[in-house]
Amino acid sequence: MMKTVQISLNSIDRVKSFVNAITQFDYDFDLISGRYVIDAKSIMGIFSLDLSKPIDLAIHSEAHMDEILEVLKPYLV
Repeated sequence: MMKTVQISLNSIDRVKSFVNAITQFDYDFDLISGRYVIDAKSIMGIFSLDLSKPIDLAIHSEAHMDEILEVLKPYLV
């Protein structure tokens, strides 16, 4: 199962706190910007994207979606 949400990571501090927030989960998270798909747990990968616009976050999770979305709340667009 996969869910996609839009997030905003428009500052270095937001990127760092976002990666720290999702690293606690064992699921895969992909950021999708245009034709680029990168691992959302990779700070270096995130900085290769255009962070001035919202980015799609694909959450590959079978469970705990409510918990994941709660953690993501500060970043949701």
